[in-house]
Amino acid sequence: MEQIKVNSPKLFVCTAIENKDEIEERYEKAYINFQSLVADCSEKEAHDALNNAVCKNHEDISLGMLMSILTEPQNSTKCYRDLTLITRDGFTCVLNNLSNLILERYLKFQDTTRNQLLWLVKEMIRNSVSGVDSVCWNLMRYASGGDITPKNIFLVESLLDIYIDNKSWLDKYPVLICMVVYTYLRLIEDHNVPHLMTLRLKEVNFVISLIREHFDEILSLGRDLVRLLQNVARIPEFNQLWQDILLNPKTLSPTFTNVLQLLQTRTSRRYLQSRLTPDMERKLVFLTSQVRFGHHKKYQEWFQRQYLATPESQSLRSDMIRFIVGVIHPTNELLCSDIIPRWAVIGWLLTTCTSNVAASNAKLALFYDWLFYDPEKDNIMNIEPAILVMHHSMRSHPAVTATLLDFLCRIIPNFYPSFSDKVRQGIFNSLQQIIEKRVLPNLQPLFDSPKLDRELRTTVRDTFKEFCSNGEGVSGLREEGIEDLPRGGPDEPAFSDDEDETTPIIAEDTDDDDLPLSEVRARERPELAAALPSALRPFAETLLDERTAAAATALLNACTPPMPTPIALADLFAAVLQDLPPLKISANPTPSELDLTLSSPIFSMFELLFANSNDSKRKLILETFKEIHAQNSVPSVGFSLLLYLKICYEKDRRAERDPAKKRNVKFKMDIYKTYCSNLELKIVECLVNDFEKCQECDSNILVWLISDVYREFKDQVQNHIKLLHIIVSTIDAGQLQRLVCLTLQGNLMMFKTDDFTTMLTTSLNWETFEQYCLWQLLTAHEISVEDVLPIIPKLSYREHAEALTSVLLMLKQEKPTQEVVRQMFCRTVDDEDTFVVSTVMYWCQDYEEKVADLLAVLLSTRYPGTSPNKRKRPGKHTIPPNAPPSAESVLGHLEQIRICCVDQDDMSIFKTECLQKALQHSQSNSNDNLKRQYMQLFSLAWEDELPMLRRARKMASNSMPLSQNLHSSNEDSEEEEIVKPKQAKRRKKAISDSD
Repeated sequence: MEQIKVNSPKLFVCTAIENKDEIEERYEKAYINFQSLVADCSEKEAHDALNNAVCKNHEDISLGMLMSILTEPQNSTKCYRDLTLITRDGFTCVLNNLSNLILERYLKFQDTTRNQLLWLVKEMIRNSVSGVDSVCWNLMRYASGGDITPKNIFLVESLLDIYIDNKSWLDKYPVLICMVVYTYLRLIEDHNVPHLMTLRLKEVNFVISLIREHFDEILSLGRDLVRLLQNVARIPEFNQLWQDILLNPKTLSPTFTNVLQLLQTRTSRRYLQSRLTPDMERKLVFLTSQVRFGHHKKYQEWFQRQYLATPESQSLRSDMIRFIVGVIHPTNELLCSDIIPRWAVIGWLLTTCTSNVAASNAKLALFYDWLFYDPEKDNIMNIEPAILVMHHSMRSHPAVTATLLDFLCRIIPNFYPSFSDKVRQGIFNSLQQIIEKRVLPNLQPLFDSPKLDRELRTTVRDTFKEFCSNGEGVSGLREEGIEDLPRGGPDEPAFSDDEDETTPIIAEDTDDDDLPLSEVRARERPELAAALPSALRPFAETLLDERTAAAATALLNACTPPMPTPIALADLFAAVLQDLPPLKISANPTPSELDLTLSSPIFSMFELLFANSNDSKRKLILETFKEIHAQNSVPSVGFSLLLYLKICYEKDRRAERDPAKKRNVKFKMDIYKTYCSNLELKIVECLVNDFEKCQECDSNILVWLISDVYREFKDQVQNHIKLLHIIVSTIDAGQLQRLVCLTLQGNLMMFKTDDFTTMLTTSLNWETFEQYCLWQLLTAHEISVEDVLPIIPKLSYREHAEALTSVLLMLKQEKPTQEVVRQMFCRTVDDEDTFVVSTVMYWCQDYEEKVADLLAVLLSTRYPGTSPNKRKRPGKHTIPPNAPPSAESVLGHLEQIRICCVDQDDMSIFKTECLQKALQHSQSNSNDNLKRQYMQLFSLAWEDELPMLRRARKMASNSMPLSQNLHSSNEDSEEEEIVKPKQAKRRKKAISDSD
């Protein structure tokens, strides 16, 4: 048993640092279980053992045998035969797990596993196993466009050979035929290189035969079939096919009238999705559903390196744009959030394209649904990204807008001259729909922008004059030419019902995005009302119509036994609140503005929570909030409650005229604590979640709440890293100033000294402005320099410039101390890092002898033995010899200071008595390497002259002598009288400071 485990084969390629994941462990466990049953058994014994085991655990035995087939070529034939004998479900379990394995882990398969997978597919096709077509579908998704690497070409050619060898089997699956045609039409475009011409010829002949033999099924591919056929039209075989499509359509199918029939059929999303690998799809879905705008650059750079780095991969941009346009349809909530929008991703794909041909194809992919757009059949989400790319690029990338507008004008007469009027009608329908649905309120600023050159503006005005005159849509255009457009063609296939992978933002063909908002509400309303007691249904109808706080209050007041369920009430309020505009206030809201804010229905629920202490209605409201939180249907509940409590607090304060009583008005934080407790969450977790949602909704509300939250929940929120990051990533310069003012007034305290270093270290990864805000707030709170000392050695002058600059300015306000100097000299010595030099040189202007004294102590204590200084310092002033920094580090920083002093032609700090002795002591205790390395620094120790210090010179220059013609010996004696007492006094002061 142990031997089997050790020799267990590997499905996946894993690095030494990767742990086994759940899938790999499951297959390995199943394989070991299978091997334990058949090891050292005859065929009959093994067969009997497997039959007995499969009755108890069919799936595990099947998975164990599947892994054996995929990893052991020498046993695969026998194992597959045994699997066919013992299977109880016609391979359903094996096929389902195989499809999941392909979708989740194909890219990590060993080469042996990939080869065996293709072998298994061939065997299943040969044996006519039901359901193997879904495995072929999923496997074809990894036959990627824009990739001519050997591994990808091997998969492409292997699948092609399987289909050619099993043509009679393929003919039974019309949907798979469409997938094969769509996939290989796309791949043929990339195989136009000498070493792939044999493969390309085989692909062309096979695809042509499929199209001609199954043209009725192929018609369901719709307009994107035409787009792919255009890309390969120069190949002679496809040129002949084009001649038949355009001139002899009936030879292909009796039901086929002309190419317009294809162009007016929208391509099913399943085919647009199929041209991206599952891995690419997951990354793009993540980018458009999770990444915030402004934080997207690093993700795009990674994506570019991973998938778009080669010249061949340029053609992949069209596939990605078609996927984003036709498959990713964000919800209204996502559209209103700060998640990176589709137009921004498409704009990035366009601007980073380096091939003219690929760029032209990418523009066509973007506008393709515009050309024959029919509002009755097509979805506005398919045309929205293109208009928004042009609109938003006008400000920062006007060249992008110009090239897209130029493309849109030129494509009308050039796409297919015989259908130029149809193309014009489709584009006009698109623009009309854009205005009607308020995607843009007016097209004139876009079409007549001064940023466009004169010739292009003239072309745009001539082409779209109806939209340039008054900014309104075209009336009567649709009736003018739409009747002659053919309505024939098969219904568009539905999005795959048996897809294993679904993501919430990928729209179904039957989703509500295609319906008017009124119809969606009409569908919701009967279900919402029916879930409530009959007495409440009229109130619910009124609330759904009016969506006001008064209607919500009437409904809640009418709640009497039998009470509505929390789920029914949560669904009702979610439907009411989801289409309301987000809560917003001004920077300094007036009482009347706050009263208007309270008109939202959500505040009626808070009012009952505020007023009722221990009755069933309060419990109902709390349970409703819990259900809303579980559904995540109204993310604004938490911060809306905080806003409500803040408004009530301000009202109570305004109502009190007595200053003493006004100070005693309490912020009713117990209500929020009850809300958090009911959700079974810690207060700080709720606050972080609510501030995140508030950040997405309105920064003014967030800033308005900060002082009260930090006052009432100070134990939970002070120094809380995530909450602090939310704040500094949200506020602007004006809001930062407001927080600083609140701090100076004593109304805001955001920090405490506990765990201060952790907070500062974490902040080093924040954006520049976020760190700037943090340090401004720290300065306002008068954080002491001792609190930031531990991070000084960790700060990199390259990567942490924001923090290092702030610490430098903080030290500028401080007097030098031994601990500060020690932490500074713990920094890595780097010629380009001037932090230590700048600080020391600034201090030397006023505290030169004290700085020299501190440096002498630091240097002399780096060596064993007693300090050379005759005067004994108190214990606090002496640093243990083994404490950082090292002697070499101190010498390195002193060398930088020496170079700076040479540049300034002022070496006085090195000629102080204490530093002279420290350098002599250091030299005598240093090894030969250090002596050679810091030869120039040690040479200063032999200077005998002790010149006037900077401070003394400054004082002397301010006090002019009575006579300018004094004898030189008198000057020398006068200098002695000035300098020496000052030196003694400074040393004494430095000790007390460090004490």
